[in-house]
Amino acid sequence: MLNLQLARKYSRAIFELAQDEGKLVPYGEELAGVYKDLESVPGIWGYFSNPELQRSDKKALIKKLFEGELSEDVYHFLLLLVDKRRMSLFPAIVSQYEELSNEARHIVVADVTTARTLSKAQKDKLEDKLEVVTGKTVKVRLHEDPKIIGGVIVRIGDKRIDGSVTGKLSALAGELMATK
Repeated sequence: MLNLQLARKYSRAIFELAQDEGKLVPYGEELAGVYKDLESVPGIWGYFSNPELQRSDKKALIKKLFEGELSEDVYHFLLLLVDKRRMSLFPAIVSQYEELSNEARHIVVADVTTARTLSKAQKDKLEDKLEVVTGKTVKVRLHEDPKIIGGVIVRIGDKRIDGSVTGKLSALAGELMATK
């Protein structure tokens, strides 16, 4: 719980800085890129959370990997996280930043599950419909689950729309059982 609160605090700080400078999207892309790069290194989060390792060594790694590759603010933010021994919170910070950025730009994320891969045209059509329903810009994250047989399941925040064949069969079975 404390870690989540700390992650929110740090994500809010970099978010407000990005917002003040009008760089919500570029900073978000940089943070996501750093996360992706670090995530590909096995054991990296253990390395950063190990209190026996010197902060100077950890900062040297950040410097070697990212100096000159990032905006000055994002680069110094990473160094601050190392100084404050909060680098292990970085995955949660990036996630929180994305939520704050999306909210500020009136974007909602829709997790869409289908039985098979959607074509580009189908994805675009679904995004358009969801934008009409929500009144916001929709960013779709696609997932595949052959168990739903067909149709689509959409989750936006805590709302779930189940238009899958499996969902409809379950609803029909429930109705049939209720009429006995």
